[in-house]
Amino acid sequence: MGICRVENSRVKGEKTMNYWDKITGSDMTKELKIFGSRAKKSPADYQAAWEKINANLWAYSDFTGRNLMPILDGVLGLLEETAADGQSIQEVLGDDLKGFCSALAGEEGAKTFRDKWREQLNNNIAKKLGE
Repeated sequence: MGICRVENSRVKGEKTMNYWDKITGSDMTKELKIFGSRAKKSPADYQAAWEKINANLWAYSDFTGRNLMPILDGVLGLLEETAADGQSIQEVLGDDLKGFCSALAGEEGAKTFRDKWREQLNNNIAKKLGE
C-alpha cells in the first residue's frame, strides 16, 4: 500500500483561498477595500455613482456576497474606462441607476432574496400538491 500524492493543479498567479478566508470573508473585505481605493481615483460624480451602484447591487447578493465580486469589479472597470475617456456619468449609466443595477445583476444570474424565497415557496407548494 502506497501513499498517493496529489499535486496542486492551479495556474501560476491564481489566488488561492483557504478555509479560514472563506468562513470569515476576509478575502472579500480585502477586495472591497481595493475597489474603494480604485473608486477614489475617479472624478466625484463617478465616485457618487459607484457608491450608489455598490449599495443597490447588494440586494442581489447570495448568502456570502461572493457572487457580486466579479460584477462589482466589472462595473468599476467600466467606470474607470469611461472616466478616462471623458464621458459623463449620465452617458454611461443613464438616469435609472436602480434599473441599471437590476439589469446588470439579472444578466449575471443574480437573484434577490425575494426571488429566492418566492422560488422556495413555489417549490414547497408544488411538493405539497403532489406535482
